[in-house]
Amino acid sequence: MISSFTQSAKPIHGSHVVHRRSSPEPIRPFSCPPPLPALKPQGFVLCMKNALHISSVSNFGPLRTRKSDLVTSKAYEADRSHPIESNVELTVAEARTEAAKKVKIGLYFALWWGLNVVFNIYNKKVLNAFPYPWLTSTLSLAVGSLIMLVSWMTRIAEAPTTDFEFWKSLFPVAVAHTIGHVAATVSMSKVAVSFTHIIKSGEPAFSVLVSRFLLGETFPVPVYLSLLPIIGGCALAAVTELNFNMTGFMGAMISNLAFVFRNIFSKKGMKGKAVSGMNYYACLSILSLLILTPFAIAVEGPQMWAAGWKTAVSQNGPNFVWWVAAQSVFYHLYNQVSYMSLDEISPLTFSIGNTMKRISVIVSAIIIFRTPVQPVNALGAAIAVLGTFLYSQAKQ
Repeated sequence: MISSFTQSAKPIHGSHVVHRRSSPEPIRPFSCPPPLPALKPQGFVLCMKNALHISSVSNFGPLRTRKSDLVTSKAYEADRSHPIESNVELTVAEARTEAAKKVKIGLYFALWWGLNVVFNIYNKKVLNAFPYPWLTSTLSLAVGSLIMLVSWMTRIAEAPTTDFEFWKSLFPVAVAHTIGHVAATVSMSKVAVSFTHIIKSGEPAFSVLVSRFLLGETFPVPVYLSLLPIIGGCALAAVTELNFNMTGFMGAMISNLAFVFRNIFSKKGMKGKAVSGMNYYACLSILSLLILTPFAIAVEGPQMWAAGWKTAVSQNGPNFVWWVAAQSVFYHLYNQVSYMSLDEISPLTFSIGNTMKRISVIVSAIIIFRTPVQPVNALGAAIAVLGTFLYSQAKQ
């Protein structure tokens, strides 16, 4: 770095600049400041090409001043001398932010899996005592919708800003979600929870087939190959299921198909919609409730519900009411957490998390309900789940 001082026609070079405390003109951030009053009448100009940091000033050239009148300042080029320590601080801050994000995602996953396991347990308890899956499905959506409406009214959660186009785009998603939800509940009312989730682990196969033959999408060969263990494992588990029921099996299959269309409609219709995952699922629940309620009344009806409720309460006491409330609340919470996690993770990570969730549900249900499982049935379940994991890796 070179600073040039020009006095008349004679250049002066130096690395220090003199400035008196009593000078009426403060140092200004100009490349060529006005003449300093302490100099002789001749023109005196300071010019510089590079940005400077002034940290000390001392005597320069012919100028003679008292030490008490001087402020010491050293000059160096900003782009070459002392390193900027803020970069280190930023790196540390970024590392802490990343660590906090990982903890947050881990918490989401733990809540997602835990809430899902609890929901499935209480849901099966309710269906064993009260075999009316249409009303059970309706209550799950009703409680979740009520929770979110109260949260918005009390400002615990910020209400979303929506318009007619938003609800229009959400409608096909809600239809598919309603069908998938009811079909899964019907399945669990007829067969073991573990069997329903083994069949539901075949959802990736439906996703690929629908995308290929209806939407014309193509996939890499490894994706198609990953479907073989999924289909084979589900088939093996179904054939060897001790308490096989066709209604339960078809309910799980229909649920798979419905949720595939839900995902497709969601991707197509929600592009550019600025709604958080939590509020998106809340709106989905409200619309699904409006769609499901008239069908539930038509299929089962208040008379059947009243008779079934009376029987369930007489056989199980107040515990039955607690089971109904718990399964409804936990259904909403686990779905809400899963949609919230989508704001933080990639679809691939979500898919892997969904696979691990099914494993936790299957194992927990077998242990809690003491479901009899043959070795070949367990093998089929393991193959299906492994195929789902391979599918998620192949789509990466």
